[in-house]
Amino acid sequence: MVRPPGLLDNDGYLGQQMMRADVIGARYFYFDHATRDDRPLRPGLGFDGRIDLLAPDQATGVLDNVEAIARQTRVNGFINMRVDDDGVLRRMPLLVTYHGVMHASLSLAAAMRVLGASSARVTSGRDGLSLRIGQREVPVDASGYALLRFNGPSIHYGSIPAVEVLAGRVQAASLRGKVVFIGSSAAGLNDLHVTAVDHNFSGLKLQSVLAQNILDGRMLRVPVWGGMVALVTGGLLACLLGWLFVSGRSLALLAAVSLSVAALLLALATAAFLHAGMVIPVAVPLLVLGLLQVLCIVTRQVFYRRHAQRWRQQLENARQVTIESMSAVAETRDPETGAHIKRTQNYVRAIARQLQRTGRYLDILTEEYIQLLFLSAPLHDIGKVGVPDHILLKPGPLTDEEWVTMRKHAEFGRRIILSAADRIEGDNFLIIAGEIAATHHEKWDGSGYPLGLQGTAIPLSGRIMAVTDIYDALINRRCYKEPFPHAQSMAMMRELRGKTFDPEVLDAFCAIESEIQDIADRFRDEDVAAS
Repeated sequence: MVRPPGLLDNDGYLGQQMMRADVIGARYFYFDHATRDDRPLRPGLGFDGRIDLLAPDQATGVLDNVEAIARQTRVNGFINMRVDDDGVLRRMPLLVTYHGVMHASLSLAAAMRVLGASSARVTSGRDGLSLRIGQREVPVDASGYALLRFNGPSIHYGSIPAVEVLAGRVQAASLRGKVVFIGSSAAGLNDLHVTAVDHNFSGLKLQSVLAQNILDGRMLRVPVWGGMVALVTGGLLACLLGWLFVSGRSLALLAAVSLSVAALLLALATAAFLHAGMVIPVAVPLLVLGLLQVLCIVTRQVFYRRHAQRWRQQLENARQVTIESMSAVAETRDPETGAHIKRTQNYVRAIARQLQRTGRYLDILTEEYIQLLFLSAPLHDIGKVGVPDHILLKPGPLTDEEWVTMRKHAEFGRRIILSAADRIEGDNFLIIAGEIAATHHEKWDGSGYPLGLQGTAIPLSGRIMAVTDIYDALINRRCYKEPFPHAQSMAMMRELRGKTFDPEVLDAFCAIESEIQDIADRFRDEDVAAS
């Protein structure tokens, strides 16, 4: 079989048919390397007007059709695309400069063909730059890019497989009067792009999206004044929220204002998008709102925390002043009480921490409890203010009747402290002080006073205080006795283990014997004034 001469050159035949159908050719520009120009490129379309305001991408090389096709296509358009920094394609270039000549994209060239225009004018208006094609305006930015306006994912844009056309299964009437882009959408050709509506949008369909946007007059624009409006709006919102915060308004009000303003901004931006094709940059004002709201919450919480810390410190100071004032009453009655109070206060804390370290009474011995124990210990003998001086200060042994009166100081102390505690609401630090005053003379075997409590029926605070009170009385001079040596005092106390003292509390006391001696040396009776 002999083929007709026209079919011997397939490229030439294709070029001839493209010329007869007035098909727009395609080319691809390079920006990273130069190519050799064997022939001049024919843009086929002209651009004038405020070209000086445009700064399109400048190509350094080109991949054009073969000579047999290129010389027979009067108009060509480039198919370059560029994704944003986050990898998403949101806009496409309409114009590229090559060797000082401006070239149109394939979609722009196709739209101009449909509109019967061979040239376009660059104009500058209130909202920014535009390409005027006849009576139609196509918004562009200073680089000649246009935003894409999608009607949906790529499936919403029709396509026909080439095999269907070649097999004659597509009616010519279904294509008549339409703009048809011919190309490939195979994944292996690396022409699939991530967009805001679809992660696999072929370059071929993206060309049709932009052409449809131009022909439908539904282009999107980011107005040149949008950035300034966003900046001013953000500044005004910062001033508003700052004023509300400084004036002491509640966080709920600040949140309500922020949400209302955010809703208003989103509503205005949505309305501008739907009715005017304007993309108003509201991200900056919304970001300002969000950051300021978080900043207000954090700052207010820091302020509240510092205020609470100051209040707690003031409360702690008030506690200490109350305890010291009540302790001072006892000191005025019994001059031997001052150093005794300081020593026993430190003994109590040391024993409590030793018990805590060895895992004893962990449900009770929290850091807060130990601190309250330390603060409350000075009040253990507050009841002595109710004991007559001739008994309290008697230089010799007490009679049985005098002992009855002396022992009442535990009950006196409980009443004094609980009388004050009844007037304090909430977490009452005097409760522990009342326990100590009432029970520090109780004994583990139940032979103590005033109630004869036994074992764990005695509050832990009272059991700890009993050890420290008796030890300190043994090693120091009293009006009725001389001091015992430390070693003898420790031996005497060990003999009372399980009788007078809680075994675990006494064991903890003995385990920190050196620390106890250090406390005793630090707060000697003769050093009270200096300490």
